[in-house]
Formats: sequence, structure tokens, C-alpha cells
Amino acid sequence: MSSFLPAEILLPRDVDMEKWAVIACDQFTSEPDYWQRVERFVGPAPSTLHLIFPEAELKNDPEAHIRAIRAAMAAYQAENRFIAYPDSFVYVERELADGSIRRGLVGMLDLEDYDYLPQSKATVRATERTVLERIPPRVKIREGADLELPHVLLLCDDEEDRILAPLEREKSEPLYDFDLMEQGGHIRGWLVSGEAARAVCERLDGYEREMAERCADFTEAPMLYAVGDGNHSLATAKACWEKLKPTLSAAEAAVHPARWALVELENLHDRAQRFAPIHRIVSHTDPLALLRAARTEIGAEAGIPLRWFSGERSGVLNLDPAKGQLAVGILQGFLDAWLAENEGQIDYIHGDESLRRLAEAEDSIGFLLPDVEKNAFFRSIMLDGVLPRKTFSMGQAREKRYYLEARRIR
Repeated sequence: MSSFLPAEILLPRDVDMEKWAVIACDQFTSEPDYWQRVERFVGPAPSTLHLIFPEAELKNDPEAHIRAIRAAMAAYQAENRFIAYPDSFVYVERELADGSIRRGLVGMLDLEDYDYLPQSKATVRATERTVLERIPPRVKIREGADLELPHVLLLCDDEEDRILAPLEREKSEPLYDFDLMEQGGHIRGWLVSGEAARAVCERLDGYEREMAERCADFTEAPMLYAVGDGNHSLATAKACWEKLKPTLSAAEAAVHPARWALVELENLHDRAQRFAPIHRIVSHTDPLALLRAARTEIGAEAGIPLRWFSGERSGVLNLDPAKGQLAVGILQGFLDAWLAENEGQIDYIHGDESLRRLAEAEDSIGFLLPDVEKNAFFRSIMLDGVLPRKTFSMGQAREKRYYLEARRIR
């Protein structure tokens, strides 16, 4: 049985969908004006805003906010606010600001197959290191909640596009079609149920078998899916499940709804799937000493080229490919060791021009990381473990997933 399955998916009835759908809670955490605008726009209307806890507000009486979330969940269910679609997927097309279309499939992931620990051998793994301190506050929100709403993006390595392409060609019952608030683009969704859902499950089974066979020549523990975004939310679901599971019998645990988490599956190779690199800069340090050490410890005559900038100087550092699969992993390991013994402060920079500008300071050195190589992405995690934090960003903030579908977890 596949790790990714159809679910009983809940969608709202008789609501303004633009007010209903709200962006992922971990976005715009340093921009309270964004969330204030959302609150003014939504007002008292039915909305996922009343069912989530934006991280920008975590310091504002969290216990009261959690009580309000649970009350809103109970009220929406008492009002018969949701339409249930049993044993279904939702095929999603998200139109981004540049007009490109990012495709996805909403279903549920078996948490028994997922692990976020750095050296995990699970078939579903995190892509970046999980900050364990971020999990307990989220557990408080999920524990006792009746519903879950996903902003998790799960990735498959489907080079031939066998899973989603048939759904793009053979759309069935439309479920929603509307503009997302705050310049989030446009979103459309179609129901995938019955024979169409069974066909998807067969394609998923085939993908998992082929992926395992493809990985067999270099690992005994193939990774079939990777968490591209929302890993801390998925880790929270895992923590809640591991806490609940010992209280259940084997028969109860096999079917309990908390064993699964609602996610959106996307293809790593989707034409609209962008992995923007997050660059590194070290300031308040001796740039030339750092560069000499890097050439000695991770450099090679011919390797992975990495551009660097410091003051008016710039050049290329060739990274030894024997040190890892991706440039970011090789560089971050070196920088962590360097900063443990030398003065300096690291920062993570979005955008090429921003890095070059910040690296103009004489006591700074910036490294311009290359785009993430999609064909090496899964292999890198299987061989080297999870990527360092701040490795990449899946699109810009407004391109993150909006809360829309829901599922009962109690």
C-alpha cells in the first residue's frame, strides 16, 4: 500500500472562498501588517484564519488563541459548514504571479512512513534539518483539535510525470476556482474519486516500486517522498501520533485518523516548481583566512564551482565533489566548523544582488550558491542526510500553500 492515499476531504459550503483561504501560518512572520490586513479583510466571515495560529502572533496570549481555534472548529462543524468527499483526492492547479501553473494532488500521508530525524532511513523524509524547539508549541495547537488543514508540500521524484499528467488532461468535477487574497494568484481544484482515484493509487504504487528499484544501486534505504515545505507542521503531526499511538490497541491504531496527515503532493520536476537557492555570507571575520581554509579543506582543482565576493574582490572556489552531493551541504559543513573556532557571524540571503551588496564590506565574504540540481536532490538526501537549514526556498512567500481543504483527525 502506498504511503500517500485518498482521504475524506472537507471543503466549505456557502462561503466567500477568497476570504476562506489563508496563506501558511509560517509566512510573513516579521510583517505583522500582512496579517492585520488579512484580519480586516476576513472580519467575522467563515475563514481558515479562525482555524490556524499565524506564527507572527505566537507571543500574543497563545492559550486564548488556541481556545478560539477549537471553538471555531466546533462551531463550523455544528453549522454543517463542510461538505465531505470520502476516499478522494483533490487535483490542484495554482496559477502563480508570472502566469505559470503549479500542479498538485491533495491526499493523506501515512505518518508511520515519515521521519524527520537527520539520518533517517524512512521512505518519507524531511529535506532540511528540523528545529526541534519549534515542535512543542505546535503540538499544543494540534492536540485537542478536531480538524487539520494542510500547508505541507510533499515532493515526488517523478521525472516522467506519470502521476499528475493524466489528471491535467482528464479533469472531472470542479470544486473551486477563485483568486487568492493578498496577490496570491489563482487556484482551481477538481475532485478525484472513484475509478479516477483508484487509477491514481495504481500510479503511486508503480512510482514507489520504480523509485525503490532506481535507488537500489546506491542505497538500501530508498526515499520515495521528500517534505519540501511545512516540515515542522508534519513533524508536529508525527509527534502527536507517536504520543497517542501507545494508548491504542493495534486494531485501533491501524485505522485511527491521527495516523495520517493531509498534504499536497507535487512533482519535483514540475515546470513551475522553483527552488531558489539561499546564499551565505559571513561578516565580522577575516575573509582571506576563511577563503584559504576553505580551499584547503573543501577545495579541489576541478569540482563544483562556487562564486565568492568580498569587498572589491571576487572569484571562484571549486568544491571537492567527494565531500558531498550538493554545494550547499559541502559549504555549510565547512562554515559551521570555521565559525566554531573563529570570529564571524553567518547570515542567509535571498537574491543574488542582495548578497553582492552585503559582501562589499571589507570584513565580509559572501558565497553565491547555485540553483538546486533537481536530478541530484533525492540522491543527496539519501547519501548525505537532510540538507542544512536555509538551503532553498520553494518559491516566494506569496507562492506558498494556502489553507483550503480540511480533514477530521479525531
